Amino acid sequence: MMTGLQERCPAALHAAHCSALSLSHVVSFSGGACSFWAAARVVERYGKENVTLLFADTKMEDEDLYRFMRDAVQYLGVPLTTIADGRTPWQVFSDEGMMGNSRVDLCSRILKRELLDRWHRAACLEMTSTLYVGIDWTEEHRLHRLRDRKPGWRIEAPMCEAPLWDKCRMTDELRKIGIEPPRLYKLGFPHNNCGGFCIKAGQAHFAHLLKVMPERYAQHEANEEAMRARLGDVSVMKDRRGGKTATLTMKMLRERLERGESFDRSEWGGCGCAIDAPQEQNEKAQ
Repeated sequence: MMTGLQERCPAALHAAHCSALSLSHVVSFSGGACSFWAAARVVERYGKENVTLLFADTKMEDEDLYRFMRDAVQYLGVPLTTIADGRTPWQVFSDEGMMGNSRVDLCSRILKRELLDRWHRAACLEMTSTLYVGIDWTEEHRLHRLRDRKPGWRIEAPMCEAPLWDKCRMTDELRKIGIEPPRLYKLGFPHNNCGGFCIKAGQAHFAHLLKVMPERYAQHEANEEAMRARLGDVSVMKDRRGGKTATLTMKMLRERLERGESFDRSEWGGCGCAIDAPQEQNEKAQ
């Protein structure tokens, strides 16, 4: 799916081949409820003709995300600009010869942040374009981190402004305007990214994925086992029982759950892939 800028400039992903077009208002449109309402507020303020909706596709999204995107852009009256590296997170891990994790989020960096940064440099002008992100008032610290990471850009988060809505209000308001919220929310996931998977997720998140989407869990488990066959004792999760940190694979977690053993029910983890760089990367950048 390519619209707007990509139709005018097919090389939009490569800054060296596409001159800046100075788009005024660019919304990072992730497929979540918060980014939808952020976009709605920007459209209301500045008019749909002045707004660009930008989606970075990881090629591992839930099928219903694309349905939600279609409904959303039809309601907003703004075409969707989709960019993609072309690989899934697991393909990135394989190509890089390294398993992603919460401290080294290869997929987030390559498939989201760097991709979006290149597009912004190609299509926008610092200090004249405004970039909008879908975070709410409970996550305002993430807005400050993003501004620190991109100091030359004007970055706003409309859902951090009044009227302040929580996630339940956002999904309720979607139904009021005739848009069904993404199904991952209804299935109990905290975000609508990567089809319910995330390398920053914890034991509670993956236990939930196994419960509600066992076939999808099995696919990710097989991918992790394939990476372990290549790289050795690596895993997405960590086991911190007894005050020690050890490998915890998806296979190990599944077998524990099948035996009825306990797990860390508070360890959900978080995505934030298009906005947050892990602390390790932040320290290297300073």
